[in-house]
Amino acid sequence: MPMRAQPFFLILLLTLLTPVSTLSVAQNLEKGKEINGTCAACHGEFGSGGKRGEYPRIGGQRVAHIAEQLRNFRSRKRLNIPMFPYTQERELSDEDIKDVSAYIASIVLPTTPPDFKDTDDALTRLEAMEKVMMIGKLDGDIPNGKALYQNECADCHGQTALGKGRYPMLFGQYTQYLRRQIELFIKGDRIHDDDESKGILAKISQKDIDDLLAYITRIQDIEVAKP
Repeated sequence: MPMRAQPFFLILLLTLLTPVSTLSVAQNLEKGKEINGTCAACHGEFGSGGKRGEYPRIGGQRVAHIAEQLRNFRSRKRLNIPMFPYTQERELSDEDIKDVSAYIASIVLPTTPPDFKDTDDALTRLEAMEKVMMIGKLDGDIPNGKALYQNECADCHGQTALGKGRYPMLFGQYTQYLRRQIELFIKGDRIHDDDESKGILAKISQKDIDDLLAYITRIQDIEVAKP
């Protein structure tokens, strides 16, 4: 993959311009960073998750979405046995949830390598690359995936999949994780819409799901290529 500066700084700019940054200012980010030490055991220091998608990327995720999911784990509205004990109020107060959510949301995880200088040593390059999220592209009918996404998903998740409010960012997320969540939504083991329906996921075929995921893995390239 060629090392271009433009995509790196574009993603950095998009991240910094989201409402997350304004929400984070009101919270104690140092306290959030300390709490994140527990999260890092599975999700990594920078919230980049597991390389095979066994743990999702949470770094840079929408602050409202992170906070809501932590509360859902606590109440078992979203059943996740490993997360349940860590989200109990004796372990994680409501203010702690706000702090750690704001800190995790403030993490910048670019999806393309930076433009290294010849003078950058191996350690500098390694530390920079540890934060880079490079999600493998899936094969599929990209026009079909784009049509499905823009017509059915963009209103909540944003046209470039960066999320809106409490609706999560899908951009840069592991496709294995997204596929597993789709399966849970379809089975009814996880609620997709506020009215507890399965939304568009109950109406489309497996091929459509594959095309949708393939398009999401290409949104980065498609958007960067725009004039």
